[in-house]
Amino acid sequence: MLKPRQTRQLPASRGVFRSRLVEWFETGARDYPWRRTHDPYAVLVSEIMLQQTQISTVLRKGYYLRFLEAFPDIRALSEADDAALLKAWEGLGYYRRARMLRDTARAVLATSNGNLPEDLDALLDLPGIGPYTAGALRAFAFGKPAVLVDGNVSRVLSRLMDFHEEVDSSAGQKKIWSWAKVLADEQNPRSYHAALMELGQRLCRPKHPDCHACPVSDFCATSAPELLPIKKTCLTTTALAEHAIWVCNDRAQILMHQEQGSQRTGLWKLPIRDSSAVTGLELLTELKYGITRYRVTLRVYQVPVDHPIATPKSGDEWVEEGQIAELAMAAPFRKAIKRVI
Repeated sequence: MLKPRQTRQLPASRGVFRSRLVEWFETGARDYPWRRTHDPYAVLVSEIMLQQTQISTVLRKGYYLRFLEAFPDIRALSEADDAALLKAWEGLGYYRRARMLRDTARAVLATSNGNLPEDLDALLDLPGIGPYTAGALRAFAFGKPAVLVDGNVSRVLSRLMDFHEEVDSSAGQKKIWSWAKVLADEQNPRSYHAALMELGQRLCRPKHPDCHACPVSDFCATSAPELLPIKKTCLTTTALAEHAIWVCNDRAQILMHQEQGSQRTGLWKLPIRDSSAVTGLELLTELKYGITRYRVTLRVYQVPVDHPIATPKSGDEWVEEGQIAELAMAAPFRKAIKRVI
């Protein structure tokens, strides 16, 4: 079935475009918990969580509401220690976001008496808040005119304007943001921006866009939406292997390791050893997971407590088996430990 033909031009007909888009949204918008609030702090938490994480993931296990229960306001978050913070964020990945969110809370307390500012420049001065997050706060929390572009918006605009340059290049992003600014609805920013993003989520999908259900299909200049947007060549996926050890002593303690690296600082996992050190040991379980451009195979081996590689190294600690559930841990290791136990 052919895509509907363009009969209206943007930005010339942007008033009709805005009203049509908002009307579609307000008659069938998806019900997300962050859409039920205007609280700037709650909006901020949702926006940081949704960076690099799919909506379905955030919703599936109640991460958003669980985090707000643990830290209901900016002051509570600012006072959180690493253990509690990482435990509340567990399963969402990219744990640096949690610490940056806490840095934002501390800066707001120090500079704005605990109230997130409405002014764009003041928002951008806060740690962890860039142009997108600042725009999202202005639109969704304060109802102020805003410009914001995420992956969904970038895809929608590239198709509407039939843009055949790389959208993730500097020049491409500059062009997409300029269109977003021209089309933005200053009278109804909250509904408009939510509508544009939801259009990308529900209809203007990366694959198999549903152009015939689109409320603004007659504004769309491209004849081949499935070929847009154009992006830079993706980095090749690299395969890695992690060799973890399972060591239990006679006091029912498990040897664990607290990470000190830049990616997962403070999180717990099973100790990792070189592949040569685990040769000949019993393989207990194996699972695969992805992180950035890596595809990791995690293998867990049974190791006697008197084996040389069971000797604790820097960062290794004996932990009561019953306390493991309380530790903040990356999802792959949590899953592997549950399998072994």
